[in-house]
Amino acid sequence: MRYKGILFDLDGTLVNSAQDMYIALNLTLTEVAFPIVSYAQVCTWVGNGIDMLVKRGLSGDSEINPELPQTLIDLAIKNFKGHYEQLAGQYANLYPNVETGLAALSGFSKALITNKDRVFTVPLLQQLQLSSHFDVLVCGDDGQKKPAAQPLLKACERMALQPSEVIMVGDSKSDILAAHNANIEVIALTYGYHQGVNLQEFNPQYLCDNFLDIIPVLTQR
Repeated sequence: MRYKGILFDLDGTLVNSAQDMYIALNLTLTEVAFPIVSYAQVCTWVGNGIDMLVKRGLSGDSEINPELPQTLIDLAIKNFKGHYEQLAGQYANLYPNVETGLAALSGFSKALITNKDRVFTVPLLQQLQLSSHFDVLVCGDDGQKKPAAQPLLKACERMALQPSEVIMVGDSKSDILAAHNANIEVIALTYGYHQGVNLQEFNPQYLCDNFLDIIPVLTQR
């Protein structure tokens, strides 16, 4: 096989977890007396970590309001994490064909790389029975976050594979840029949380519309 390992993003690639984050964010905004936001807005804001999501919620926009007081941001992030820890996985679900696809790729070494903190990631994986599919888990609080190369390179090191021997599978600009920064090839999935950008503009090696479409790419020789 051309590839020996696969690096997967989590939210927007394997799991639709926006409902959990939507509820946690609106509970937080209500507590600090800010207007609630729509589910559609949250879907365009996720993908860059909890801190950025909360700041976008407080701003009511993808562009952060520079006048937000830091004390307010800190309080809102703390409250969000409390709500999300209770909610993580309750309303999340796998995207179509993810379970079938992961089972079909059982011969590959697989790592999961997410900007989500470990305390939220592990219960979500357990809830959706995904843990057994992955040899390596790199979370947002393990070091740098995507689009930095570090989490991808850390996964390669733990898998005992070279960057040239793996491929990244993700749904966002951050995933593609992280792969480019690590000199790793990347498959971009067109569903998920791409924040309204055209992923093709960031030059992924492959663009797929359905999770099962990645299998012919991964099994090529």
